[in-house]
Amino acid sequence: MDTVVDNDDERTTMKIAVYGASGMVGSRIVAEAVSRAHEVTGVTRSSSELPGGVRAVQANADDVASAKELAAESDALVAAIGPSRTGGDHQEYLDAVDNLIAAVRGTATRLIVVGGAGSLVVNGNRVVDGPDFPAEYKNESLTVSRALENLRASDVNWTMLCPARVIAPGERTGVFRLSLDEPIGDHISAEDYAVALINELETPDHNKQRFTLGY
Repeated sequence: MDTVVDNDDERTTMKIAVYGASGMVGSRIVAEAVSRAHEVTGVTRSSSELPGGVRAVQANADDVASAKELAAESDALVAAIGPSRTGGDHQEYLDAVDNLIAAVRGTATRLIVVGGAGSLVVNGNRVVDGPDFPAEYKNESLTVSRALENLRASDVNWTMLCPARVIAPGERTGVFRLSLDEPIGDHISAEDYAVALINELETPDHNKQRFTLGY
């Protein structure tokens, strides 16, 4: 697919609530949204410090009342969260995604979920099922793949954006490639991941779809 470059055309201000706003990916999404003059609510489980201009909310993604409140007042909920990497119950992540699905149901609010490269497909086979997939990330990837199945079975306006196989802090270039189900490129910076996600919010091209990006 063609290279995508973000632009600075006149935009409509959106209200965006980001779960996991203090994490590696979530913090970049918050920063990118703020830089484009959107109204951002950063949702964290603790009272983590967030950039100036961001409204801070302390809540979990499985908090039913706060999720419904945020869905009612936002144009989009962004779930920059993932399954536990420290031995925690992965069902908690699945329950959290299901709660956000329920929160936006019956509203015009979009649900954008940060996915993982393991759910992508090569020659009809999921990346996570390949013999060379790192064992330490397999359970996490299988859980995120189940969340994708739950999104696909839902009746809400969802999108999942999966990064390339390697995502790490780096440079914001605004230049990358997009693909639907197959990996495209081996890596992406967290900054450019955030560019692509906010681009999608501003110009919806992948409603009820999973897509990915890379260099």
